[in-house]
Amino acid sequence: MNFDWLKGMMPRGLYGRAALILILPIVTIQLVVSVVFLQRHFEGVTEQMTTTMLREVGYLAELVDQAPDPAEAVRAANSVAVPLGLSVTLPVAASSGDKRVFYDLSGRVVIATLRAGLKQISMIDLANLREVRLVMATRHGPMQIVFERRRVSASNPHQLIVLMLTTGLLMTLIAFIFLRNQLRPIRRMARAAEEFGKGRVVPYRPAGAVEVRSAGAAFLDMRNRIERQIEQRTLMLSGISHDLRTPLTRLRLGLSMLPEDDDVAALERDVAEMGKLVDAFLEFARDDAADDVPETLPPCAFVAQIVGDAQRGGLPVTLAECQGEGTATFRPDALRRALENLIGNAVRYGSRAVVTVGLGPRALKITVEDDGPGIAPELREEALRPFTRLDPARNQNKGQGVGLGLSIAADIARSHGGTIRLGESEAFGGLKVELVLAR
Repeated sequence: MNFDWLKGMMPRGLYGRAALILILPIVTIQLVVSVVFLQRHFEGVTEQMTTTMLREVGYLAELVDQAPDPAEAVRAANSVAVPLGLSVTLPVAASSGDKRVFYDLSGRVVIATLRAGLKQISMIDLANLREVRLVMATRHGPMQIVFERRRVSASNPHQLIVLMLTTGLLMTLIAFIFLRNQLRPIRRMARAAEEFGKGRVVPYRPAGAVEVRSAGAAFLDMRNRIERQIEQRTLMLSGISHDLRTPLTRLRLGLSMLPEDDDVAALERDVAEMGKLVDAFLEFARDDAADDVPETLPPCAFVAQIVGDAQRGGLPVTLAECQGEGTATFRPDALRRALENLIGNAVRYGSRAVVTVGLGPRALKITVEDDGPGIAPELREEALRPFTRLDPARNQNKGQGVGLGLSIAADIARSHGGTIRLGESEAFGGLKVELVLAR
């Protein structure tokens, strides 16, 4: 059987699911107890009490039927009714039918028991919950009998409902407090993991149940390993790049002393290319090691400033629109570097770049589009890798990049808990880069 429809009705949050697990058994138990109590207690006890009352009413009716005349019947009826606590009226107007309020559950049993025991009963009135009024046929005419309702059914059925509701609310409150204390460490761990995904390290100490503590300790070990790996990677890149500068400098000096010819010029171009690679390594390492503190800023003004700086630098870039008002939390230096790389790539491979900003309730999206050749869909994932140069898709003769622009932007997006998406610009036909950051 397919229960996908049931999954859509279930709570999605851990609070809701845990509350459902705790509250559902309480409600189920209360319903079962209520049904059993109503069936066994109210119906059983009411039937037993009504049967006892039925004997008294039957004896009274028998005395009335044995009286020789109506006056003697009234005297005989009162002689028995007064000690039994009954009110008798003889004769009365004939009436038929039964009356009962819809929520009087035990009244149904009272009526059924009385009618089953005395066929001469023509009317049973339970509209007044404090008394029972019935009319029955005798040889001297219709007789009305009135007695207290508590003599045929429990007088305080509401106590069960009050007790159930009070107990249920108390147990629900206790379960909620316990549930909140158990889920609080999980939420703290989730927040620490989410912040770490955005490049922020927040204090976290494992707490809660044994399983939650174990998961928290595993998270801290993982975070420490990732931080050590990042540090080692940064030191390695920085060290290698720094050590390569000295031999490159010697090569440049040696080549400058040689006579000018085609071979020397080719070697100088190779050395210059190696120098750019070393600079890119150092820049890549510096981005990883930068301790940029996140700030809460209006993204529209921030992006407009970056576009303005690029325009003053002679780059053909424009800010098309900025949708959404408010602020976002990000590392300004890192985001500036990512946007400068994306704008630089756009104007390098196209004739212009267009930037748009969209601020939503959960994410900040910055889009950079150009009118260049773009990148084929099957090569877009490869384009995000470091030092990847896609000659078939992008004209490398026009620009002298080393393949780190998109990779650096992707790393910065991931450090903010976001991502970077490559696509085709519908407006300009070139590459469209969407930089999405979590707010």
